Amino acid sequence: MKAAVLTTPGIANLTVQDIAEPEPGPGEVKVRIRASSLNYRDLVTVEGGYGKKQKQEGLIPLSDGAGEVVSVGAGVTAFAPGDRVTPMFFTDWQGGEPNGPAMARALGGSAQGCAAEFGCFPAHGLVHTPKYLTDAEAASTVCAGLTAWQAVVEQGRIRPGDWVLTQGTGGVSIFALQFAKAMGARVIATTSSDAKAARLRELGADHVLNYRDIPDWGKAAKSLTGGAGVDLVVEVGGAGTLNQSLRAIQIGGTIAMIGILAGQTSEINMGFVLMTNSRIQGITVGSREMHQAMYRAMEAHEIRPVISDTFPLDEIRDAMAFQQAGRHFGKVALTI
Repeated sequence: MKAAVLTTPGIANLTVQDIAEPEPGPGEVKVRIRASSLNYRDLVTVEGGYGKKQKQEGLIPLSDGAGEVVSVGAGVTAFAPGDRVTPMFFTDWQGGEPNGPAMARALGGSAQGCAAEFGCFPAHGLVHTPKYLTDAEAASTVCAGLTAWQAVVEQGRIRPGDWVLTQGTGGVSIFALQFAKAMGARVIATTSSDAKAARLRELGADHVLNYRDIPDWGKAAKSLTGGAGVDLVVEVGGAGTLNQSLRAIQIGGTIAMIGILAGQTSEINMGFVLMTNSRIQGITVGSREMHQAMYRAMEAHEIRPVISDTFPLDEIRDAMAFQQAGRHFGKVALTI
């Protein structure tokens, strides 16, 4: 089978090779992977950014995938050949609170990922794909979609009329916008592009702030709420944008800390944290229970992932360079 294999860290060292097909053992399911998608996390992994926490040699990257069942191992009854399935990011996190054992095995990091024609996964690490989604759309939900779902619904507990602030136009931010609108919330989005601002409005954003034109966008966002502040910030920038998020948050609000696109370290005004009584909650994807709840909501509201561009597996390095350049709006997908 064809698979993208990383021998040593670096996008230039990622090559598509012919390797042996895996076969399912007891409790496992063999899946013909039809599509995948990229996340910022995949770029970090390929560059070796997770160190000893990721597979060191012969890693097949990418956490996202979707396809159909080819065969099942002994004892598997929940899936049958021909079923359309989506592998989960954290294979063993079935439900409940996050913990070490549940999050130890992550696709495309500590475990082999989905940049391959076939993969074998434990049956408990798969969910059925909603019929209305294409494989590329389903693959796009694995990391970015579920991360946004946990941020907005599971942790943010967003209700109709609440205010949500999203940052940028990457996969998580677009999903967060879609989920927040489905919950009846009002959304303020940020971007640096007028063209992308127009697309954000088309997706339902109530207000869009260009952070290049408005450097103090946190204060501007708070003003748009009538001075009360937003209920939830979906924080993908990290330390570099956190002070602005703290300016935007209302008293008792939540900042869902997801990404570090604007840096890992910075001087944070802790006075804002104290004065707002805000909660800064780290978010790392989600469990099987969350994944299934997300799919039920997506079906009910007919939410379709936004796919920016699509590349074939053979062009995975070009796809990663495209993602790294930030030219995408939503998700970058791979056909396999």
